[in-house]
Amino acid sequence: MEHPDIIFVCHECDALQRVSNIEPGNVANCVCCGGHLFRNPKGGIDKPLALAISSLILYFVANLYPIMTITIAGIKQDATLTDSAIVFMQQGSPELAAIVWVPSVLIPGLIISGLLYVLLSIRYSLGWRYTTTILIWISRMLPWGMMDVFLLGILVTLVKLSALADVVLGTGFYAFVVLIIFNAAAIASLEPHLLWECLDDRADRELEAEYD
Repeated sequence: MEHPDIIFVCHECDALQRVSNIEPGNVANCVCCGGHLFRNPKGGIDKPLALAISSLILYFVANLYPIMTITIAGIKQDATLTDSAIVFMQQGSPELAAIVWVPSVLIPGLIISGLLYVLLSIRYSLGWRYTTTILIWISRMLPWGMMDVFLLGILVTLVKLSALADVVLGTGFYAFVVLIIFNAAAIASLEPHLLWECLDDRADRELEAEYD
């Protein structure tokens, strides 16, 4: 997607400058301090959209299938991502259950589904309601999605349990690892300026149609 000539404010030095069109794959930098202004990613919205769809599929697989199977004295017990929070609930610690489940399961799910909602609305010009609001909330929730921290906790648990029981990694674990990679790639491939520009263009077209 080509960017029209616009007046852009550098977030580093607050310099005003006119930014011309840049080719896909290139980055616009501030003429004063060299700070990053925005980039025009190759593939536009298609790449993060494909990664978001893959992330959503992996999210369901990671949550529906066991991340590990523990065998102690011949007794097998499957464990999913949500089971750790359920254990805390059963032990009378709902606050710990929330601390574990919300940033590792709930918030990532909201981010992935919200991102998919926004990208589909923009890519296919669907004009879904609350797209702008959802995009704002996604940016606010990003720091609270901690799947990588939860993965570290799983690895620590595996090390401790390996001496006490037979542990077999399940489909959910592998899906969870790939999910972290795909989700990070989807977020990294996003260009906020491009998304907001698409939303502004749609708003302008709707306003023109209203006055015609």
